[in-house]
Amino acid sequence: MTAATVTRARRFGAFAFLALASLLVGTSSLLAPANSAQAMAKLAPSLQRDISQMTTGTVEIDELGTAQIVDAQSRNLAIPKMKARLETARGFAGIPLGSASYKTANQCLAQAVYYEAALEPEKGQRAVAQVVLNRVRHPAYPNTVCGVVYQGYNRPVCQFSFTCDGALMRTPQANLWKQAKAVAKDALAGRVVPDVGTATHYHADYVVPKWAYTLGKITQIGRHIFYRFPGSPGRAASFYRGWGGSEYLPQVDFDRFRLAAQAEEQIVIEETFTPGLTVAPDVKDRHAAADVGGRIDTTKTWRLSIPDPVAASSGYRSTLTEQGETIQSSSENIETPQ
Repeated sequence: MTAATVTRARRFGAFAFLALASLLVGTSSLLAPANSAQAMAKLAPSLQRDISQMTTGTVEIDELGTAQIVDAQSRNLAIPKMKARLETARGFAGIPLGSASYKTANQCLAQAVYYEAALEPEKGQRAVAQVVLNRVRHPAYPNTVCGVVYQGYNRPVCQFSFTCDGALMRTPQANLWKQAKAVAKDALAGRVVPDVGTATHYHADYVVPKWAYTLGKITQIGRHIFYRFPGSPGRAASFYRGWGGSEYLPQVDFDRFRLAAQAEEQIVIEETFTPGLTVAPDVKDRHAAADVGGRIDTTKTWRLSIPDPVAASSGYRSTLTEQGETIQSSSENIETPQ
């Protein structure tokens, strides 16, 4: 056997082995990039530990004052953008159009777009959808659309806050919901937003989560600031995983939100009471600490009253009579001038 024949035989054997391994492991292994070792680099231990707490946020802008919003926006501007080259994410594909899984995936993705970005510009809505689908292909997250959107939905802290704060109980506005469904449909068909690339995180500019300092800042669209993982986990080569194969829409326990709301309504805030006072002390009071300052304690049985002369007691009338006689006697002894 010639050397050339041996070489061809070895190449054929290697190819056959690779094909067999692919069948055993799954076709997704064929999609892994050549530098898969680098692409599958593990996240830093700190990120692995904190990733489940990296929520999109639970604070609404209406809950904040102007000063708080301005301060957060200033701090966000101070975070520098990453220096690494922005890579474009591949268009999403894999869910058969018209299948039950496609319908469920579109529902979950549209919910994310609506509840997270309904009032954002269209590009901002598409960017949120891309973050969801980027996660589907990254090994740090579930490999289904609904799995990503509802990750942690039954816990106090979830990845997308609307799934665990009761927002789903609000009926979507028809025109905005229609827009969200259209954005989700385009994203599932492979449409991407080059501006956010391989972003896996975002938050509103009126909050500053701790994790914002640990990721690579990409850009801001509307009120949302987008980030990617630092290093190789954030490179396009790390987004190699295929879709999981089926979608499932979790059943959210809405009763826990109703019970929480009822509990808040039943909380009664008791007024501050200082023994001896029915009016809480004020910093402008000008009296000693042990002096009630002339205040009346209406928690006692007595009341301040002024005697009514018409219904005065016998002792009081007697006193008046005596005083009247004395005055009359004195006036009689006074001589009238001639």
